[in-house]
Amino acid sequence: MAIYKVDPAHSNLSFKIKHLMISSVVGGFKKFDLTMESESDDFVDAKIKFECEVDSICTSIKDRDSHLKSADFFDAETWPTIKFESNHVEKKEDHYLMVGDLTIKGITKEIQVKCTYNGSDIDSCGQNKHGFEIEGLINRTDFGIAFNAVGGKGSNVIGHEVKIMANIQVLEAELV
Repeated sequence: MAIYKVDPAHSNLSFKIKHLMISSVVGGFKKFDLTMESESDDFVDAKIKFECEVDSICTSIKDRDSHLKSADFFDAETWPTIKFESNHVEKKEDHYLMVGDLTIKGITKEIQVKCTYNGSDIDSCGQNKHGFEIEGLINRTDFGIAFNAVGGKGSNVIGHEVKIMANIQVLEAELV
């Protein structure tokens, strides 16, 4: 079995959510970890564990980041991490469908995300690396993140659907 670890210098995790239902706010998490175990070369048996630090959220607006860390949203003081653990991976024609349990604010829900495998290569240090792009949608209210307000035209200030996007590069850490 091969164990793969995230290469944080070549990986990112971001999200996008509607604001006033007319544009989107984009942000991300700067500190996260991912481990993948797989015996097969096509990763259909992959077991993925992911965790990110809520306090590392970044939307490039300090006041908004502080509000997102507050009890109105993620409540980082009480719930400092977001976790994901895969249940199964299914290979489709040109991508994978990964199903797993996402935990935010102590609430766990099964979600599915689309994973595209971009291949592998050897870096300048001789490490074998693999690249993946991940996309999914969640409803933030499913995880107890329900804060909202009404805009001037009667629409929600903040959308409910959150698009998750990740570019993940992993390196083969060890063979067991």
